[in-house]
Amino acid sequence: MTPPKKINAFTLIDATISDIHAAYAEGKLTCRALVETYLERIEKIDRSGPKINSIISTNPRALEQADALDAAYAKGGPVGPLHGIPMAMKDQGDVREMPTTMGSVLFEGHMPERDSFVSAKLREAGVVFIAKTALGEMGAGDTHGSLFGSTACVYDRSRTAGGSSGGSGAAVSANLVTAAVGQEGFASIRRPSIWNGIIGMRPTAGLVSRGGVYAGWPSTNGSLGPMARTVTDAARMMDVMVGFDPADPITGRGVGKAPGSYVAELGNGDMKGKRIGILRTVMGYHSEPTSDDFKAVDALFNSAVLDLKNLGAEIVDPIEIPNLLELLAQRSADGAAEEESFRAYMAGSANPPFKTMDDARGHPKFKRVFHGVKTRWEADKSPEKFSAYCVAREELMTRLLKVMAENELDAIVHKAVEHTPTLISDGTAPPWTDQKGAPHLNTFLIYVPSVVVPAGFTDTGLPAGITFLGRPYSDAEMLSLAYGYEQATSHRRVPDFGEL
Repeated sequence: MTPPKKINAFTLIDATISDIHAAYAEGKLTCRALVETYLERIEKIDRSGPKINSIISTNPRALEQADALDAAYAKGGPVGPLHGIPMAMKDQGDVREMPTTMGSVLFEGHMPERDSFVSAKLREAGVVFIAKTALGEMGAGDTHGSLFGSTACVYDRSRTAGGSSGGSGAAVSANLVTAAVGQEGFASIRRPSIWNGIIGMRPTAGLVSRGGVYAGWPSTNGSLGPMARTVTDAARMMDVMVGFDPADPITGRGVGKAPGSYVAELGNGDMKGKRIGILRTVMGYHSEPTSDDFKAVDALFNSAVLDLKNLGAEIVDPIEIPNLLELLAQRSADGAAEEESFRAYMAGSANPPFKTMDDARGHPKFKRVFHGVKTRWEADKSPEKFSAYCVAREELMTRLLKVMAENELDAIVHKAVEHTPTLISDGTAPPWTDQKGAPHLNTFLIYVPSVVVPAGFTDTGLPAGITFLGRPYSDAEMLSLAYGYEQATSHRRVPDFGEL
């Protein structure tokens, strides 16, 4: 395993926000030195050597901004709760110094010249955005794109990092940044988080704005969320990211729903007396319960359930949600909202290459976009199908809450992903394997939170994890439960890239 990188007396590998802030306070570290070291790792690990291929662009002003933060610190202390923390943004959200490409040749060189709402909030809190991360092209599926290629899983580089926030997952796990922002409309935060051995959270819709992010309002199913190596760091990000944004009206639903501090609500990780329902229904996308890797994930899940019981949780195993699969099968996209969302995002960019989705479809470069984009953009999105989905969504929410009430549950736990990472070669040519094993219960319902935590590795060294899913706006409670499990099990494993 690669020896921990040291900056004077500071150990970089898996350093937390608290570690970094302590080093700043003790005079062992500067923001400039930290940013320089991360940028060096990006060159050695992402662009050469192992070639994870998780970073699309870096911030040309990152060192200048780090210097400014160091100067401010010397003058009066930290500028905010995330002072000097180097982060990455999924290349679907705007950061003013870098292009927003969506991983597509259609948007190569696209410079919106603005911060998204969340980027601005994190920047004000002291974050230095040093990179934009790879994604499933146009936010579609596993992390393959016509502009950059494919992003690899940090534990097996022949396999996909997952998607669509695969670049963020791989970059955080590989210690190329301290943490990152992901975006999820299906399983786009949770799956790449687990397949790269980190924490991922898809907050309840309405807590975090999508202003300045592709695929935002009036579409409602996508949410931005934190991706970090610890639950505490994810909670620290949530403390800054939440907030009302008039440009994203869905955030009106989140007003008054966030605690004073998600970090403060973590508590001590005590699970005694918490009632947890175990959802074992096979509900992952294209899951194959008879396959060896499904069985390997199932064994790790059983061990995790036992761990929860040993930690003092009251386990209700199994729980059943009536007609779950039949209702999930009604999922459909709101085609009209997607078209309007595209127009709204482009209207806010300083340099929009297109005004409408039809403009993009008609461009000669559209022939070069990844297979998954064409599949999604050309899918049947009739109003009738979307209407049936909305009815099914309301019915499923009622049934889920009824099951939780009848069993007096604090949370539901299910597999984060029902399969281990799939081969890149299988996703970039027939059979076009994509999102295999990904459950989408939370994004089907939209208004429930999910937090995923690593739950160990198979005998072949591939990762698995569990999901804590709760009632609408129970985000703080899900983080607290995830924290308790994380602290007791410590399944996070630093990727081994050999000697660099």
